[in-house]
Amino acid sequence: MTDMGVFNFETKTVQLNSGYEMPIMGLGTYALDYDTCVNSVKTLLQNGGRLIDTAYMYGNEEETGNAIAKSGIPREEIFLTSKVWIEHYGYMEKARLRLCSVGILRGAW
Repeated sequence: MTDMGVFNFETKTVQLNSGYEMPIMGLGTYALDYDTCVNSVKTLLQNGGRLIDTAYMYGNEEETGNAIAKSGIPREEIFLTSKVWIEHYGYMEKARLRLCSVGILRGAW
């Protein structure tokens, strides 16, 4: 029997179809400007949150990456979601390089 899609309230995660466990509480960065974004992400991470949602169109991927780097939390412990804008479909390598350049994506894609 599989636990995929089942919320585990003890670990505060849900297992995705991919097998990854995703935290069920996190922070969305939509409409957060530089200081608010950096401070919000750092505060989330300092208080045990590990899920961050951002997007190219939010215009704060770099701030999100800076906050992650400044937090001292290993990147491997953070579950990060982003979105590819419609104009970027078919340009996955370019998107990967963009996420690497702003400090969000490190290592394997």
